[in-house]
Amino acid sequence: MEAPFSGVVLVSRGDETLLAEASGYAHIAHGVENTVDTRFAIASGTKGFTALVVVGLVAEGRLALSTTAREVLGDDLPLIDDRVTVEHLLTHTSGIGDYCDEEAEPPPNPLLATSADYLAALDGWPQVSPPGTDFRYNNGAFVVLGLIAERIAGIPFPELVHDRVCRPAGMTDTAFLRSDALPARTATGYLEDGRTNVFSLPVAGHGDGGIYSSAPDFRRFWPALLEGRIVPPEWTARMLRPHADGYGLGFWLPWPGVVRLEGGDHGVAFRSTHEPSSGLTATLISNDHRGGGPLLGRLDEFFTKA
Repeated sequence: MEAPFSGVVLVSRGDETLLAEASGYAHIAHGVENTVDTRFAIASGTKGFTALVVVGLVAEGRLALSTTAREVLGDDLPLIDDRVTVEHLLTHTSGIGDYCDEEAEPPPNPLLATSADYLAALDGWPQVSPPGTDFRYNNGAFVVLGLIAERIAGIPFPELVHDRVCRPAGMTDTAFLRSDALPARTATGYLEDGRTNVFSLPVAGHGDGGIYSSAPDFRRFWPALLEGRIVPPEWTARMLRPHADGYGLGFWLPWPGVVRLEGGDHGVAFRSTHEPSSGLTATLISNDHRGGGPLLGRLDEFFTKA
């Protein structure tokens, strides 16, 4: 029998709450139940925040979409093609080797915690295809973007996300947390066999994933994004325009008029979908990598597909 859902679903339209439910346990051994405002890891949902940090620097003229990774990285990561640009990295068309290829095993070293750790993990992966030719989902590309942002701004990447995304959006429950030292009101992730995911994920995330957030914070995030409180409106519009294979700049565009962030990993499942025209937001966030299953389909039914 399939295990019951563990997590939160929250659907809202503007100030109106249409659905708010929490189930399962944030910590099984201690009997701590999930609540609507429990914080969960969101895996690759982090990539949208990374894109916003980078595009914010572009909007300020401190970086350009045409800037090459090599211009910023110098001699680091020499196997990245010299032609790879920030835009290639943002659109998963860089063709760089991926330190965390989701189709391959084993997963990356779980001891990753600092930018230096990630830089070492990224080294030694040869280019897979010429830049700009193929869409290939690439986790490493977003770590590279995070490293680029750090070097341009001179500020650690977690601080950049807090200052440039979370604070202007009012996302008070969103931050990079250590998976081996989770604070109160934060869900531990669980594998299918009941073990925690502490040995299956990096200790601390970076540009490709690993931030922790809550469903109510995504209710705040989408209006902040669309109102231009994170990056200028003209850049928001550019980020939410299709660039490659149903993807904008850091955001999925599953069908016309709808934008989405999503992620999944060992003991992690996340999806937040927003329809700007109606103000409708549907977020599912779980500490079980099997995610919502049929629940995801039910949440999509709230939206009118063209």
